[in-house]
Amino acid sequence: MTVPQITRSVLVGLIGAGIQASRSPALHMREGAENGLSYRYDLIDTAVRGVGPEALPALLDEAEGRGFAGLNITHPFKQAILPLLTSLSDDARAIGAVNTVLFRGGERIGHNTDWWGFAEAFRRGLPGAALHHVVQLGAGGAGAATAHAALSLGVRNLLLFDLESQRAEQLAADLSERFPDRTVGAGRDLAPSVASAGGLIHATPTGMKAHPGLPFPAHLLHRELWVAEIVYFPLETELLRSARAHGCRTLDGGGMAVFQAVEAFRLFTGIVPDAERMLRHFHTMTAAGGPE
Repeated sequence: MTVPQITRSVLVGLIGAGIQASRSPALHMREGAENGLSYRYDLIDTAVRGVGPEALPALLDEAEGRGFAGLNITHPFKQAILPLLTSLSDDARAIGAVNTVLFRGGERIGHNTDWWGFAEAFRRGLPGAALHHVVQLGAGGAGAATAHAALSLGVRNLLLFDLESQRAEQLAADLSERFPDRTVGAGRDLAPSVASAGGLIHATPTGMKAHPGLPFPAHLLHRELWVAEIVYFPLETELLRSARAHGCRTLDGGGMAVFQAVEAFRLFTGIVPDAERMLRHFHTMTAAGGPE
């Protein structure tokens, strides 16, 4: 007698604002199927629901009540969610931002897979990049992760810029404490800072479909500068187009999107996914221009 095989079910999702174009559902669900799982990934889009950060407690309750294994968290909630969690991983606590939440036995555990995702993409996409002096735009949840990654990769001097100067100052202070052998500061004048930098990390929403344009005037770019982008929809942002036109080495946001998902998948399921397969799937979706 043949015993029917029981398929393990996994339900996860993503909380963010304006996330209908996210590639995360397709990326996760395909990898789930490849591992023999019944894997469902739902979008919880606060823009569609017409709510803001005040709804986060109810959204977490809803997901936990529906039996979610966990959630990904994206803009603009990676820091707002911190007080709603019962514990944090070492990485999430150090970075001060969460992009992955696990529901385990009544606990809500926050993790940060963004920093590793950016670091892995950078190692692969910009080998040999100059790391002495780097400028970063953005000191929010994503910026906290990319800055941590940059210093972990060996950046010696990091200058942070943010429209909220106090946020850049606070992040610089936190990073200086964690990386006492590096120089980290909050920038004041972008033009001379970019002119003397060997690299630039862009960690703001500018360039997304909902926030088109450049984060600063294109004439500040120069050929000695590498430019790393975190925006991945569209994959070809105006910043990357301008940077390449100025002769810069560039890194798009696709690698970070994939590799943070690789680690989130492992946390959600306990299964180590095939990172190369997920990367191929991402590039296939991008080339086809299909749903995210």
